[in-house]
Amino acid sequence: MTAHAPIRLHDVTLGYGGHPAVHHLSGAIAAGARLAVIGPNGAGKSTLLRALAGLLQPLGGRIEMPAGVRVAYLPQQATLERDFPADVGEFAAMGLWRECGALGGLNAAQRARVHEALEAVGLQGWARQPLEALSGGQLQRVLFARLLLQDADVLLLDEPFAGIDERTCDDLLALAHSWSAQGKTLVAVLHDARQVRAAFDEALLLAREPLAWGAANEVLDFAAQRQAAMPAAFDPHAPLCVQDGAHEHAHEHGEGH
Repeated sequence: MTAHAPIRLHDVTLGYGGHPAVHHLSGAIAAGARLAVIGPNGAGKSTLLRALAGLLQPLGGRIEMPAGVRVAYLPQQATLERDFPADVGEFAAMGLWRECGALGGLNAAQRARVHEALEAVGLQGWARQPLEALSGGQLQRVLFARLLLQDADVLLLDEPFAGIDERTCDDLLALAHSWSAQGKTLVAVLHDARQVRAAFDEALLLAREPLAWGAANEVLDFAAQRQAAMPAAFDPHAPLCVQDGAHEHAHEHGEGH
């Protein structure tokens, strides 16, 4: 992914079953950007990350991803199975699946990289521990080790610091910041303004529609002013989006966005 290949969103509307969750989002995410996606619960933040990961097709508009870009997606920890039958090293090694396949064995160099990744997240010596024995913060460290091994160009993190201890949060924030220094693009859903200010230079405020996108401090200030007037969360009974063959659409109601 080159420095001149941003991710572009052109009038993107996202949703489920035709019901919109994010309306008419346009903008560009530059290579190497650190973008925090903020907003109230149910405002479409996770939906946006799923679309950027290629797991959800837009109801309207389009997303342009640079050719050959490698994307890694970390969903919310609550979606993971804690009793997955693997130890810490095996689970982290899944980040190497592009190299060795889902069932492929690891060579000596790859095993060394797994141990280096675990050391980078503060879990040196934990490779043989079962996943179910880990705390929430330790599990998140393993997930970040897996991301390190994926070596992707774009990292999509959905609430990566929710429900973990402060030390782990600070360690992983520093690691995420270092990825940007390596030229990687970082897009993360966050709720903590301190975390946004500490490690992100841009922010996108979503509340079913884009309310602000720009410098992180400015967007955070704007969000604080608008908090009491945020639009409602996703409504599964909202009017359907109707789109034509050109992927443009109009909402079947009289409200503007």
